Amino acid sequence: MSQTDTARLLIACDDQPGIVAAVANVLAQHGANIISLDQHSTDAEGGRFFQRTVIHLPGLAASRPALEASIEEVAERFGMEWSLHDTSRRKRVAIFVSKYDHCLMELLWRQQRGQLDVDITMVVSNHPDLAEAVRTFGVPFVHIPGGTGPEAKAAMEARQLELLQGNVDLVVLARYMQILTDDFIERIGAPVINIHHSFLPAFIGANPYARAKERGVKLIGATAHYATADLDEGPIIEQDVTRVTHSESAAELQSRGADVERLVLARAVQWHAEDRVIVHGRSTVIL
Repeated sequence: MSQTDTARLLIACDDQPGIVAAVANVLAQHGANIISLDQHSTDAEGGRFFQRTVIHLPGLAASRPALEASIEEVAERFGMEWSLHDTSRRKRVAIFVSKYDHCLMELLWRQQRGQLDVDITMVVSNHPDLAEAVRTFGVPFVHIPGGTGPEAKAAMEARQLELLQGNVDLVVLARYMQILTDDFIERIGAPVINIHHSFLPAFIGANPYARAKERGVKLIGATAHYATADLDEGPIIEQDVTRVTHSESAAELQSRGADVERLVLARAVQWHAEDRVIVHGRSTVIL
């Protein structure tokens, strides 16, 4: 089966009878075979309906305009939001990082081994420390120094936007220790996924693991979410936790936390790359 002839159809609309049948009928009329189908409704009455359908259609490129026109007719009937994604077009990803390398290296390693179906087009950092490690993967490393004050911040983000706009489909903050401005998020033209430990908002700021140790925390974890203007409050994509004990030092807690962070972020990026994530208000549906 050629990947160039497969696509993912995402739909979202108010739940009502006949949605699945109508979509399946359109696909059948155009000769598309349904490979997989996942769906979810938030409520049996008055809920919101979501569906992800993977299809195979020989000669998809030539058939796509007619197929999209038919889908649009169904979308107007049911009030659908929809999108059709070619599986052969891998998402172009830019990774932002500061000095911590565990999340970055996990993504680079998985992409190199073919376990993460994306094209990592660049790594952007406000520090030069990870340049050589990144270049061993054959990925361009761009050092854009940070600075203090609003003028330095604006200059840094202006340079970043020059690199990104029109060139990436996703930005991943792999422990990028800078706060993105609202203007930057609005202008970037691509979703942004962030990762952080799950102590927020209890232990905000520096040395969260030391303070967690002082409080006798028994669970540590990580959260991957879409970045929005509301700091660390965007729609959550994935989370995980691991149990710890009183015998572990703050350094050991940080090491355990780093393991959770890299796995949670890798899953979130993979699900986004596979078009499994549909944003629903302040939440997400993973299909």
